Amino acid sequence: MNLKNDQKEVLSKPIGIIHSPFKDRNEIPKQPYEGRDVKATVEIFPEFVDGLKCLEKFSHIVLLFNFHLSYDYNLQVVPYRKNHTSGVFATRSPHRPNQIGLSIVRLESIKSNIINITNIDIIDGTPLLDIKPFIKEMDCFDMID
Repeated sequence: MNLKNDQKEVLSKPIGIIHSPFKDRNEIPKQPYEGRDVKATVEIFPEFVDGLKCLEKFSHIVLLFNFHLSYDYNLQVVPYRKNHTSGVFATRSPHRPNQIGLSIVRLESIKSNIINITNIDIIDGTPLLDIKPFIKEMDCFDMID
């Protein structure tokens, strides 16, 4: 498939919603490790529940979500805890051209369409786009040149 610069829209449909104790943007930890032990739930919409089969076998999952409260972005930003400017793609800023977020969280349990998680850095009501299992051997491999 050849994409051209004039193809500006990619549609995605949320598969669920993330419920967290963070109701205000100023409360959210900057990274999941700063939200260690904070409990949250992920509500999967009924039509996607069958996709959860065997997910409970994993200790951690990757949540891909929409930064639905982020409406602007800059291509040059000052990263968290830094004092220099970087390109937005070299940062974890929520202010991004496509408003896509990614967090690795601990999977505690699954009951029907509810996934119980900890180590969260996501605001309440965030639309969930996808879930992937975190597999240490595949996701934390040694870089080989």
